[in-house]
Amino acid sequence: MDRQTFLEQVRGGLIVSCQALADEPLHGTDIMARMALAAQQGGAVGIRANGPADVKAIRQTVALPVIGLYKDGSSGVYITPTLRHAQAILEAGAEVVALDGTGRPRPDGSVFADIVKGIHQLGGLVMADISTLDEGVAAEAADADVVGTTLSGYTPNSPQLETPDFALLKALVSHLHVPIIAEGRIHTPEQARQALDLGATAVVVGGAITRPQQITARFVAALK
Repeated sequence: MDRQTFLEQVRGGLIVSCQALADEPLHGTDIMARMALAAQQGGAVGIRANGPADVKAIRQTVALPVIGLYKDGSSGVYITPTLRHAQAILEAGAEVVALDGTGRPRPDGSVFADIVKGIHQLGGLVMADISTLDEGVAAEAADADVVGTTLSGYTPNSPQLETPDFALLKALVSHLHVPIIAEGRIHTPEQARQALDLGATAVVVGGAITRPQQITARFVAALK
């Protein structure tokens, strides 16, 4: 899939992140595939998923573009840290590979731009998950196809917010030419709408849709 086709399919729409880690109740490829199907039936325009097994199961279940990633570890650069991880995601059926675009050291010593080049040579597209404007500028310079606000709040040099980083979104839209995808702590339809109004090409929502334990916890906190 070329970038223009991908953008035409997701523009102005909701991409649902269907992820569950090994210690979470909904962990399992069959469950994630069914979650993706429910998202498709609800009107989602794309799916974001973690790991080759989940990506493959979802690819076989829904007719939507898949943004795949490969989490390896829990600190530093762990979102698709190497080209090897990216290749596994592409072979599982994802059209787009999401990877850490923060510029932090990668475990194999590679650099972001080299992984982007490798993914393009393999026929995939790249979504750079970043946390600051400078990282977004660098990701665009490295030829990322889209840039996402995914990691704002998850790095030491980005604001620690409980709400979406709309300031970063606005800055990226103003300074970059590549499409921007809003992602991170988008809990309500109103926040998703605001992200589009600020210039996001599409919006990724995960926990507010696909993690019942987080949804339950927010209700419980409100009742207290």
